[in-house]
Amino acid sequence: MKKYLSEFIVTFALIFCGTGAMTVNEVANGADLTHTGVAITWGLIVMVMIYAFGETSGAHFNPAVTVAFAYAKKFSWKEVPKYIIAQILGSLFASVMLWVLFSASEFYGATIPSIDSWRAFILELLLTFFLMLTIVNVSTGSKEVGVMAGIAIGGVVLLEAMFAGPMTKASMNPARSIAPALVSGHLEHLWLYILAPILGALLAVVSCKLVKDDNCCDEKC
Repeated sequence: MKKYLSEFIVTFALIFCGTGAMTVNEVANGADLTHTGVAITWGLIVMVMIYAFGETSGAHFNPAVTVAFAYAKKFSWKEVPKYIIAQILGSLFASVMLWVLFSASEFYGATIPSIDSWRAFILELLLTFFLMLTIVNVSTGSKEVGVMAGIAIGGVVLLEAMFAGPMTKASMNPARSIAPALVSGHLEHLWLYILAPILGALLAVVSCKLVKDDNCCDEKC
């Protein structure tokens, strides 16, 4: 239960802080945080939670990452549904808390692309590909631990949120998109934010296997 509670907490923290920054920015009309502040918030909360809970559950945050770890044989498939349930429950709790705290918001950090759906799909796939490629190369098994893991992964999230946020909100995470969509009622583009990150993460694992040693994606990596 400690692993599942850890995933609940880290995903709650991610969504509460990340989409919370977006919600505050929306309510304040961008006067305080700005887009740069939102991107920095996403990167910092990922980094902090990895250092805080990486050794307990791996601090996956993300169903796409969990599925990709299992595909890479770094994580047990039987644990995947439990992790995903914990992640979605954590994200839902965070979005409900934001709904309670900021009733004036319309979106609560919902991922609504400003470009065509097919372009947003490709961009989200590529963003998650780069994210998972970083994760699989700095993690130990399914555990995102080590001196540099938090900085590397948090840095990638910050970087991608910085340049792709205005286009797709740089979700890279089905749980991150599902909860705000349900709370705000903006479900129209949810399918691409579920499918694209999973495909992008799996593609990253395949790429790792192609360009690195055969054992790059086993449990001892």
